[in-house]
Amino acid sequence: MSDNSVVGKHILITGGASGIGAESALLLSKRGASVTIADVNEVDGAILVQRINDEGGQARFCKVDVSVSQSVEMLFKSAIDELGNIDVLINNAGIDHDPKFMLEIDDATFHKNIAVNVNGVWYCMKQALAHMLENGGGHVINISSVAGIRAAPTLSAYSAAKHAVVGLTKSAAVEYARYNIRFNAVCPSFVRTPMVENVLSKLDERGKKALINANPMKRLGEPQEIAGAIAWLCTPESSFMTGHTVVLDGGMTA
Repeated sequence: MSDNSVVGKHILITGGASGIGAESALLLSKRGASVTIADVNEVDGAILVQRINDEGGQARFCKVDVSVSQSVEMLFKSAIDELGNIDVLINNAGIDHDPKFMLEIDDATFHKNIAVNVNGVWYCMKQALAHMLENGGGHVINISSVAGIRAAPTLSAYSAAKHAVVGLTKSAAVEYARYNIRFNAVCPSFVRTPMVENVLSKLDERGKKALINANPMKRLGEPQEIAGAIAWLCTPESSFMTGHTVVLDGGMTA
């Protein structure tokens, strides 16, 4: 793939201050895209923007709480006012919860997972759609999870939310295919991100080993590996692909 295939594109990344979102921002900016990094984490977001701009890229930060529709609306207005067109939206913002059996997960935890992982994707998809319909097309990449396509014992609230993301992706893809707006989902398994490191910190050695060895490759994924797939989806090379899930799981679901 040519490194210049995203040159001139404006790519908006929610949850872009750390983990997979940050690695995607770094890679896409190196390949010539301008990126808007949106996150609740202002400190890490500002550091990342400074790094990208110091390395010759183009990045800006915008604070957003994706679980609040008005905050998402303000994000899109700011991004469009500043840079004009949004070519690609990467819906990456998300949270998880402590591994527990369903009866041990309180309702507040469930509702918070839905608020961020489902409602946040919903709000961002609707804002992107309104903009992309006016501008003749675009691409929305929703970050789901392998937990969104299979069982995830002890992560039921998170799994329910990530299944919903896949459903939204598929439905929107069919509804808007004729309008040159594509929707795809990326489904990683356990990746070495701050979120997964937090989960690992709460497990005993046996639990840690089981999580890391949960796929045939017997290792965690690296954020750069997921970012590479996301970056490819941002290019014209994926132009005939919509409504699908790209699974990066070390063979877990093979």
